Amino acid sequence: MKNKKKISKLLFFSKYYKPYIGIIILDLLCASLSTVCELVLPMIVRYITQTAALGASPLLIGTVLRMGLLYMFLRLVDTAANYYMANTGHVMGAHIETDMRRDLFSHLMKLSYSYYDNAKVGQIMSRISNDLFDITEFAHHCPEELFICGIKIIGSFIILSGINLPLTLMLFALLPLMLISVAFFRKGMKDAFKKQREQIGELNSQVEDCLLGIRVVKSFANEEKEKERFEKGNTQFFNRKKTSYKYMARFQACTRFFDGVMYVAIIVAGSLFMIKGYITAADLVAYILYIQTLITSIRKIVEFTEQFQKGITGIERFTEIMEVKPEIEDYPQAVELKNVSGDICFNNITFSYSADGGEVLSNIYIDVKKGENIAIVGPSGGGKTTLCSLIPRFYELSGGDITIDGISIKDIKLRSLRDSIGVVQQDVYLFSGTVKENITYGKRDATDEEIIKAAKNADAHEFIMSLPDGYDTYVGERGIKLSGGQKQRIFIARIFLKNPPILILDEATSALDNESELIVQKSLERLAKNRTTFTIAHRLTTIKNATKIIVLTKDGISETGTHSELMAKGGDYAKLYGLYTSI
Repeated sequence: MKNKKKISKLLFFSKYYKPYIGIIILDLLCASLSTVCELVLPMIVRYITQTAALGASPLLIGTVLRMGLLYMFLRLVDTAANYYMANTGHVMGAHIETDMRRDLFSHLMKLSYSYYDNAKVGQIMSRISNDLFDITEFAHHCPEELFICGIKIIGSFIILSGINLPLTLMLFALLPLMLISVAFFRKGMKDAFKKQREQIGELNSQVEDCLLGIRVVKSFANEEKEKERFEKGNTQFFNRKKTSYKYMARFQACTRFFDGVMYVAIIVAGSLFMIKGYITAADLVAYILYIQTLITSIRKIVEFTEQFQKGITGIERFTEIMEVKPEIEDYPQAVELKNVSGDICFNNITFSYSADGGEVLSNIYIDVKKGENIAIVGPSGGGKTTLCSLIPRFYELSGGDITIDGISIKDIKLRSLRDSIGVVQQDVYLFSGTVKENITYGKRDATDEEIIKAAKNADAHEFIMSLPDGYDTYVGERGIKLSGGQKQRIFIARIFLKNPPILILDEATSALDNESELIVQKSLERLAKNRTTFTIAHRLTTIKNATKIIVLTKDGISETGTHSELMAKGGDYAKLYGLYTSI
């Protein structure tokens, strides 16, 4: 079963060779020429030795010169062939690595929120970088080395059999013993390399987690604790690497032992054959030279086995991600969402994060008309953010349906659906780059006039112009050089530029100070004008003017109405409002 899986992964990987089949053929042709050059040398030495044994000095001088010129020519061919293999062959491997990295990143972009809820970014980074570096070498050397070694072993067998068959059979009888011994250590090497790759992914994940949270680390003075955590992971990685080197050392010691056995066998048996007259001195010299060729080939296979195992491990880890099916994809009948009004209906929807998990939302029905501002409130864990995340299909519904202008979101192309929705969250994300680059993330081809207009609508233009380089100011990783309010306003400018007809505000001002909240709240009100808006809020005073307020609890929707209606009822909303205003 494992072998079948491995073969299927190799077949999956083999498709990356297809665009470069011409390069591979020429690479293997060069490998053939290089191998022929190497196989010819022992025959030249044998011929000269035999000629010298005849004592024909004038003939020997001419022969040596001709053989020398022939071998020099072959060496020039070998040099050119090896240059092509080392240059173009490696470039082909880099091309394959680039193609695989492109496909892997493209596939990662297709995977839904649920995949990233359970994945570690450090592990993903390890697969998209370290693993693919190993695959580069594997992609180039695998066909080339196996082809060369195959020609050398088969060629040597044919030539040596023509010289002396019994001695040749005795020599090659040792190869199965060597291969069996080598195979014994191969599995241990493979498992060790796989565990090593997994551990470096864990280490990367830990380092990333620490560095992204470096301000929290320092604020709690936990540098020593983080060093201890890192030291533990670093030591585990060292131990994994030490284990892989142990298996590799056994592997290489085994092959070196058999190298010696083969030399001893041929020298002893060959000498006895020569004494008995079954073989000439020239033949024995050729045999010893061919043993060197054989042993070099076997050593190359041994050395390549380490590379092969790393490559196979990289391919397995690559295909593990590529085989993850995106949970959310465009249906074949999906259509573009055009001229969006913004009527949205939740038709008895049900949702759970996993098949065996409890329901987060159950039998929810909400009918929202164009331009309405719907506020969603309730205790933490009631499913407010989850409910809104279902509109752009960040997660797939477990049951029921959501429609926009009467069209099921499942029948709308994802890009078209998400282009029609703007999401402003509590923890906004700015990319490493300039202010301008972050604003234009909402519309890549925006003009300077459009960018400035969006920034003014978000009350961001004034503070942007006060920055050292204005719109070209570098904001740092995750916008670290800006305050929370400034980051929020740049993000809002990004949404203004996108200009979506549907808006989701997920506690967009909860992390801001009072002054920043007032500024951002005004820009959000401006942004929400004439758009269907969903506002998730814990500061209940900000939603008093909402068209409709929905109180969502773990048991579902408990109340619906305007602020005044719900306060008059004296139910869950009135209690929440009373708690908030009493703080």
